[in-house]
Amino acid sequence: MPRGSSPKRERQYEHIKESARERGESSERAKEIAARTVNKERARKGESKTASRTSTQDISSGRRGGLRSGKGSQGRTYDQLYEEAKNRNIEGRSKMNKQELERALRR
Repeated sequence: MPRGSSPKRERQYEHIKESARERGESSERAKEIAARTVNKERARKGESKTASRTSTQDISSGRRGGLRSGKGSQGRTYDQLYEEAKNRNIEGRSKMNKQELERALRR
């Protein structure tokens, strides 16, 4: 955790790290997952000095984990792609098929 983090972020970090360990992740991987998640949340809430575009404009890490994990070889569903396109205000999304939505979201 970065110096000067709030007690809330410290608790969040520990909780995420413990959850990852319970799921069978190694200690190092659990620390990495927790740090990345907390840093992204800090960036989204304006608590960090710098933030990448994806940290501030992408869907929240808590929601993203359920949407993007374990979707098999075909990736996200049309509905998931459409919702993300809607959140990003992509023009013409209602007329796009799944492949077109994927392409538009990659840009």
